[in-house]
Amino acid sequence: MADSTPPSQETLSNLLHETRSFPPPEELAAHANVKADAYERADEDRLAFWEEQAHRLQWERTWDTVLDWQPPYAQWFVGGKLNASVNCVDRHVDAGNGDRAAIQWEGEPGDSRTITYAELRDEVSQAANALTDLGVGKGDRVAIYMPMIPETVVAMLACARIGAVHMVVFGGFSVDALGQRLDDSQAKLVITADGGYRRGKPSSLKPAVDEAVADRPAVENVLVVRRTGQDVDWNERDVWWHDAVGGASSEHTPEGHDSEDPLYIMYTSGTTAKPKGILHTTGGYLTQASYTHWAVFDLKPETDVYWCAADIGWVTGHSYIVYGPLSNGATVVMYEGTPDTPHKGRFWEIVEKYGVTIAYMAPTAIRTFMKWGEEIPAKYDLSSLRVIGSVGEPINPEAYVWYRQNIGGGKTPVVDTWWQTETGAIMVSPLPGVTSGKPGAAMGPIPGIAADVVDEEGNSVPDGEGGFIVVREPWPSMLRGIWGDDQRYKDTYWSRFPGLYFPGDGAKKDEDGDMWLLGRVDDVMLVSGHNISTTEVESALVSHPEVAEAAVVGAADKVTGQSIVGFVILRGGEESVPDELLQELRNHVGSSLGPIAKPALLLAVPELPKTRSGKIMRRLLRDIAEHRDIGDTSTLTDASIMDVIAKQLPKK
Repeated sequence: MADSTPPSQETLSNLLHETRSFPPPEELAAHANVKADAYERADEDRLAFWEEQAHRLQWERTWDTVLDWQPPYAQWFVGGKLNASVNCVDRHVDAGNGDRAAIQWEGEPGDSRTITYAELRDEVSQAANALTDLGVGKGDRVAIYMPMIPETVVAMLACARIGAVHMVVFGGFSVDALGQRLDDSQAKLVITADGGYRRGKPSSLKPAVDEAVADRPAVENVLVVRRTGQDVDWNERDVWWHDAVGGASSEHTPEGHDSEDPLYIMYTSGTTAKPKGILHTTGGYLTQASYTHWAVFDLKPETDVYWCAADIGWVTGHSYIVYGPLSNGATVVMYEGTPDTPHKGRFWEIVEKYGVTIAYMAPTAIRTFMKWGEEIPAKYDLSSLRVIGSVGEPINPEAYVWYRQNIGGGKTPVVDTWWQTETGAIMVSPLPGVTSGKPGAAMGPIPGIAADVVDEEGNSVPDGEGGFIVVREPWPSMLRGIWGDDQRYKDTYWSRFPGLYFPGDGAKKDEDGDMWLLGRVDDVMLVSGHNISTTEVESALVSHPEVAEAAVVGAADKVTGQSIVGFVILRGGEESVPDELLQELRNHVGSSLGPIAKPALLLAVPELPKTRSGKIMRRLLRDIAEHRDIGDTSTLTDASIMDVIAKQLPKK
């Protein structure tokens, strides 16, 4: 999230209209975990509702107070004690489910492992003992810089077990990004691997750690998993995982930790300032991550096979690969590599191989699959899928419909979820057994969440109008602050609308009162006095059969304030595009949204600038559109694409 004040002009224009709606399948609705009455119960007594969800977990000591709210600081389940690792592992073994697969892991080269809950408990216990032997104790910070391998999950749960605070850094981040996070968190230990597999070859990790820790004496040890067998430099503080963890006892007696003890720090990258260390604690976070995973995906742990295709380095991986699913006793699929290695059907091959019943992925991935063509998933048996979800950014209606039709067989509910690193868990989403889903709409807040759309003054907007999404009441998995920077926490999230949490996203309500997320308010364009969301114009472009992906930005314009500049990837991948097609696309946007939303300039490009988490960096496109020097590109997957795009722009 950028630390910036949102536009103060008129409320967001509400341009996109969607009339399609898909009711829940009768069979799913009849046996759904959550029915419509959950909303009524939560509305009647919100705290009693969350207390009920907390009782889904195993507590060593029950809380004295459900909520202590001293704005903007919340404490949930005050006085309660629990252990997140016990809730994710031990209690399932104790309940007789030790033979159930906890993790079905697929390596990119095709190697695989099945780890049962009993085996996971042994590995987590060994790792907890190894961390203790290395001098890591309660409250110490542990950095985890790893590929998507089971040891990453084991490391997180081992930290949670002993009360250490884990800080996972995405394995694609640079030395500087890792070093910044080590400095801010003052991590005592780094857990890494020699490397992981990426696009068909080993990608090294340890050299980046070596460079990052070289001048950081606070890091006492580096624990290294052997994954690829690459040669690594060895230093006196380095320890092999297979020696330290493999040689440790599998007997470990966990203790209960206070509900408000820190569980993890997750850094979010600002576009300008240093990254923010978002702090999550134990009891409230685990309560909401566990409940939302069970409710939103209608999880049946005895029969479902669940796959979240995110990376554990992001909050989605924390909440919906590790803590949510494992606390519910789910069987979790983990995949190490990229969706096109060794072929573009790899995701669907995995769904077929493991009989995946619930899949959760980003709209960016879905639009990429659209670009590759529907004939690829058509080669695989995807009939096991019964719920599919999207996460990370608003999903445009055409991608939603493509996903439902080609991946969900035209019958599977799509749960389009809105939440953030800061919220910890899902906040706004359809419930698959209750809600008639609309393509592109996140629909409404889940039971127990008081989210709203407001105008400049913080008043609820009427149905059919747009504004800013806020949360009116504290929620269990909310961030507990920014690590080491309370003032920044208050300024960033609580200063815009007094008493309301403002996450920086625009939203609208349609005529039925359902919510549509419009992305960052930083990505709002002011055209001739109208605030227009980039999301809506991009959705209109992608609804044209020739367009696979689109990004639009507002560029400074002397007449209109800003003009809309669009960048499109065509389904066939062509970069040389007839003027007639570009004009047709402009007219298509005009007929979909109105003349005010017509792009002034459209360019066909081979790729868009994306971060490693798949988000489009519109800030860089704005630099190009306004003929400025391009800003920092260090977080991009492929920085060279900026030169390719810049060459296509007409000269000033």
